[in-house]
Amino acid sequence: MLALGTSAPDFALPDVASGKNVQLADFSGKKALVVMFVCAHCPYVVHVQPELARLARDYADKDVGFVAITANDVEQYPQDAPQPSAAMARAAGWTFPFLYDASQSVAKAYTAACTPDFFLFDAARKLAYRGQLDSSRPGRGPDRPGGGVLNGSDVRAALDAVLADQSVNPEQRPSIGCNIKWKPGHEPAYF
Repeated sequence: MLALGTSAPDFALPDVASGKNVQLADFSGKKALVVMFVCAHCPYVVHVQPELARLARDYADKDVGFVAITANDVEQYPQDAPQPSAAMARAAGWTFPFLYDASQSVAKAYTAACTPDFFLFDAARKLAYRGQLDSSRPGRGPDRPGGGVLNGSDVRAALDAVLADQSVNPEQRPSIGCNIKWKPGHEPAYF
């Protein structure tokens, strides 16, 4: 996993809906930035879609930027191509940019391993949190073993700490989801 305190890797990627390039510098005025690696077909992402929309709405009046990135190999997984991804984002009510990493270089730079995977950077764009959204899992409600409530609690706690100029709890749980679908021969060394 990317080490806490690491500077946010730069990116300039097209938005799946508009085709307009969005880059890291576009968020320079924000006190916090949440970078999410997601895709359209993963059941773990489908599970968290409503919470991602709520999270963006709940923090809309705060100094937070949100950006989602899809990096799956669209030759093998055409449902993760820009057009279906844009349709999924619209249906989910996402209001943040959703970018396409065709080369997979940005996913590698962030050491993204699965979808969803979350990275929170502070105002200096130093990594403050990387890990799970919360303890919920698809098909496992709070009353089932291993289940939790879909509420974004882990990311929300980290965001609130960054916004309050406090330290984020270093006890962070990695995300669980579908592996990023790397192009043949492009698997990163950390995978």
